[in-house]
Amino acid sequence: MERNVRFDVDAYVARVRSSPCFICAIVAGDPAYDAEEIVYEDEHHLAFLSRYPTVPGYVLVSPKAHLEHAVRDLDEDAYLALMRVVRKVALAVEAVVPSERTYLLTLGSQQGNSHLHWHIAPLPPGTPYEQQQFYALMSENGLIPWAREQAADLARRLREHL
Repeated sequence: MERNVRFDVDAYVARVRSSPCFICAIVAGDPAYDAEEIVYEDEHHLAFLSRYPTVPGYVLVSPKAHLEHAVRDLDEDAYLALMRVVRKVALAVEAVVPSERTYLLTLGSQQGNSHLHWHIAPLPPGTPYEQQQFYALMSENGLIPWAREQAADLARRLREHL
């Protein structure tokens, strides 16, 4: 898998730390975030393609409400409901995108990207071991070439599967 699109980490950090919450902006329909193709939505949750994919099929899942802690901010029922959505979307990703394994994790901090979200990252089959795990997720190692048309097509196929 070719990862030849340079990622400017410093510009990203500056933008994240000086801009409003990107997930809240997506939920609000802010046109500045129209590159994040929505693949699933219900009353409380949202799933969308990553703007900065390091693997094909990289999806983020979040509650619509601005919550910041995966455990403390959700009661058990809300946590399990969110995890059901993560599982449902991950199964759709696996059905549509070839994957050897699917990575699921939540990232972010109080310093940036604080809105709770889960990453669903399907590892392409045949990825050399040295390029798996955290390496596969780190945008510092480059992004995959990804056109808006490809994102729209993948989003459509994921929505059909869901």
